Amino acid sequence: MSETKAATTDVVLFTDGGCSGNPGPGGWAFILRHPASGRESSESGAERETTNNRMELTAVVRGLARLTRRTRVELVTDSVYVGTGLSQWLPKWKQQGWKRKERGKLVPIKNEDLWRELDRLATAHEVHFSHVAGHSGHPENEACDRMAVQAYRDLVSGEK
Repeated sequence: MSETKAATTDVVLFTDGGCSGNPGPGGWAFILRHPASGRESSESGAERETTNNRMELTAVVRGLARLTRRTRVELVTDSVYVGTGLSQWLPKWKQQGWKRKERGKLVPIKNEDLWRELDRLATAHEVHFSHVAGHSGHPENEACDRMAVQAYRDLVSGEK
């Protein structure tokens, strides 16, 4: 992150989500960092039967939900789905009654519950999206990936 971005960012939210099979058991994780103080918090969780996209969205929603006041957030994720959704698709979906065009017809968007919550939270803050390539050695992205995988492994192993 450049010094300029660091100066205008209150927190950095690193997120990741994934599944073993798609759909299948999945996990999500985030790291929330306050650069000025160095404080950091993290959380992860899992669902028995879900999709990769739901886990990516859940990580962002859960991270933003931790914030208690209007905050400038640098969202760092490997999810093009989340980034493109926030920056391009979401305004169109809202304008079209939470629907998207498919073969010339409006159809319900997938993961509408999470997109609506993400919209509510993103509106309450100032969110800037930064894409990082997944599994490219980015320390926080790799840490979130490990936490998400561990969360769904723990869930699956606890069911046996």
